[in-house]
Amino acid sequence: MVSTASTNTDISPSASHRKPSKVEGIKERSEGLRAPILSEIPLDTSSFSNDGVQLIKFHGFYQQDNRDNRSKGQEKDYQFMLRTRSPGGFIPPQLYLTLDRLADEYGNHTMRATTRQGFQLHGVLKENLKAVISHIVHNLGSTLGACGDLNRNVMAPPAPFKNRSEYTLAWDYGNQIADLLTPQTGAYYELWLDGEKVISGEEKPDVKAARLKDVHGRIYPNHEEPIYGDHYLPRKFKCAVTVPGDNSVDLFSQDVSLVVITNGDGHLQGFNVYAGGGLGRTHHKEETFPRLADPIGYVDYPDIYDLMIAIVATQRDYGDRSERRHARMKYLIHDWGVDKFRAQVEAYFGKPIQPFHPLPEFKYHDFLGWQEQGDGNWFVGVSVENGRIQDTPDLKLKTALRQIVEQFSVPIRLTPHQNVLLYDIPPLAKADIQEILGGAGIKAETTIDPLTRYSMACPALPTCGLAITESERILPTFLNRIRSLLVKLNLEEESFVIRMTGCPNGCARPYMAELGFVGSAPESYQVWLGGNQNQTRLAQPYQEKMLESQLEQELEPVLAFFKQFRQSHEGFGDFCHRVGLEAIREFAVTYVPIGHGSKTRRRVSLSESVYQQLKSTAASQGKSITALATEAIHAYLNP
Repeated sequence: MVSTASTNTDISPSASHRKPSKVEGIKERSEGLRAPILSEIPLDTSSFSNDGVQLIKFHGFYQQDNRDNRSKGQEKDYQFMLRTRSPGGFIPPQLYLTLDRLADEYGNHTMRATTRQGFQLHGVLKENLKAVISHIVHNLGSTLGACGDLNRNVMAPPAPFKNRSEYTLAWDYGNQIADLLTPQTGAYYELWLDGEKVISGEEKPDVKAARLKDVHGRIYPNHEEPIYGDHYLPRKFKCAVTVPGDNSVDLFSQDVSLVVITNGDGHLQGFNVYAGGGLGRTHHKEETFPRLADPIGYVDYPDIYDLMIAIVATQRDYGDRSERRHARMKYLIHDWGVDKFRAQVEAYFGKPIQPFHPLPEFKYHDFLGWQEQGDGNWFVGVSVENGRIQDTPDLKLKTALRQIVEQFSVPIRLTPHQNVLLYDIPPLAKADIQEILGGAGIKAETTIDPLTRYSMACPALPTCGLAITESERILPTFLNRIRSLLVKLNLEEESFVIRMTGCPNGCARPYMAELGFVGSAPESYQVWLGGNQNQTRLAQPYQEKMLESQLEQELEPVLAFFKQFRQSHEGFGDFCHRVGLEAIREFAVTYVPIGHGSKTRRRVSLSESVYQQLKSTAASQGKSITALATEAIHAYLNP
């Protein structure tokens, strides 16, 4: 077998006959992620060029504009969102206080915990980028590789259980995998720290050795980027390390998930490996879809770095570099099948992958509230609605967290659910910290409406350039309306996992939710049903376009059907999965809303393409959509 890593002559053996996308050319010309950023940093402009915009992602930030401030004929209000590289969500006290200060001095006075256990700073201006990145790096943080076509922040369960070896192993190997796959280019330090390479942690010798091991054609020998080469990966790559039974990391949504396997004494044996998950898709492009990761097999722990490089090399060399919508590894595995994918990984790995080890059922945990961490100290999980750390008239969350970290110097772990865990808390400090939390208006986890507690939303408008409609700013209103609807139907005690995104890329993982809202048009959402509470099953699209104003009339029939036909103790997502979406649609057509008397309001759901065709034809004939639909259906039924 001849590898591109060995010969370095072609971008992708699987697509050599197809023209690479423009982004591939930008990466190739970038001189290791340096050009044209280096020449554009000192320019008196508020933005980067198109090529620069693609490359700054690798350095950990996105160019955005505040759409709330758009004015016709005026330049866009350009600003930048920076994202931290924080494996396992670890944020040391010094870094937290630095980010809190930077948010006030250079940002929009908020920090946002992400669904990948990092922090985002919003509202940073181009002229302040070097100062912000420098402060982050000099205070034990980094943004390198938090975005871009490479491995993103590696996730791990956030709970700091010190007496459970598998959790400690998950954190340790999350860090090592992050180091293994971190970009090696010196561009980051040259551009943002004037060449000063700040060492925040010592890389393990076996990690470095694995990265440079030139066997089976899996690396680019003597290259600044031995794993990534000139072109990095076809698209973003996401990893997680977890323990048996703990699905706090949404492991089935990752490109690669590793599950720690220990023996009866708690000593590490190896890892089960899942691959091929991913949730991003594009509206009206049926070739794009969310996908769950497949079990690939098991490897002994000394082989895990070689195995990870083999998987990355397979995606690097055979992933689609012509069509970016088709470039994630999930499509490679879908097109090839697991057996062919495993065989190619084994060719780079140099040995067979062993059979998968049995695992218990995976369950979701959010780790909120006070818990002992197993060494005499405590941790407390604080719910952060949609991850936004800020002060409001009723909730002084930002002030409270700053005060606790300053006074007690406790570290933080961010959770995959956008919450915050404060840990290593001595017993004597527990009461004082609880007093600060309570005084700031922070609720105990048992008093939070479960609809809110288990919900997530992406930032969306006004800053995300991909957002079609609102998400973070409107989800609280949606949740209140859904709770009112449940009360109306005498389902007050019910709750389920709700997630919302402003576009189909799925950053808040709506396709794993029991009820997912995905932005499809201004003030409109796709509705997805049938995921489950433990996020181990994909939801399915129930409705193509639900207007924000029609939330109650569209969801009431679904919830009424659930109330009438659910089985004992059956959750909402499990019910929708069991009965199927067609049965729900059939019930909804003849459902009479409570309080509407005997008047029947019949509805028929249409696909987006049929609806648009109907709308266009009705307009051309000067008819209403309802009139034309009625006429067409009557003609079909009475030929």
